[in-house]
Amino acid sequence: MTNRTPLPRKPFNPTPVWLSAWIAVLWLIVVDLDISFQALAWGLADIGEYFGRYGDPDFSDLSRYLKLLAQTIATAIWGTFFALVVAFALAPFAARNLTTGPRAYRIAREILSFMRAMPDLLLALIFVAAMGLGPLPGSLALGVHTAGFLGKFFAESLERVDPGVIEAVRAVGGDHTQVVMYAGWPSILREALGYTLYIMDRNVRMAAVLGLVGAGGIGLALHDTLRLFKYDESAALIAVILATLLAFDYLSTWLRGKLQ
Repeated sequence: MTNRTPLPRKPFNPTPVWLSAWIAVLWLIVVDLDISFQALAWGLADIGEYFGRYGDPDFSDLSRYLKLLAQTIATAIWGTFFALVVAFALAPFAARNLTTGPRAYRIAREILSFMRAMPDLLLALIFVAAMGLGPLPGSLALGVHTAGFLGKFFAESLERVDPGVIEAVRAVGGDHTQVVMYAGWPSILREALGYTLYIMDRNVRMAAVLGLVGAGGIGLALHDTLRLFKYDESAALIAVILATLLAFDYLSTWLRGKLQ
């Protein structure tokens, strides 16, 4: 008889282990947060009744809503512009291949990290308390927060620039500024525009939310109507906001597709 080679062992299937672990984690979350599915089921009727109050939107004051919407969009544009300026200035120092030294690299990185760590709503509350109600605090809050993200995106793109292009500019006597302007930014222009459009799309959404904390625009009007239980006007404002966000989403996606 010939000796048969034993079959290889059946590979270990980790799916049951991972599934059990996730179930255990979810169970701990439910217990720790005291989530009651029974109360949720009982409240479905109340939830349906509440949302039913928004079924008759009142567009009689549409012209005022559109003016407030324009203010919200302007807040997002100025916030994006502020973020772009800050990111444009800090990103080269936060890129390992273009920074002027380890200290400059670390400082630029920490500044960008701090900006990303500060939430929009918290910044808006701080600026509103310091400067009063209006779109300016909202623009600053959006600008500071998104400058951290935009600067990080730019820096990581600059780190992928072909070293040969950088050396070519340095070989003809280019200083740090000339290397950044003639080798760095032209190499990532398309990526930078795509990231900026993404941030702009995001800021339009957040500008409407920041109005709820006093940063002006259509969000502030929505806050007032909700506080006064004017559900018909609230429904109209929500419809205007949703239509605008969808339009910006499609426009941003189309423009980013053209850049690619």
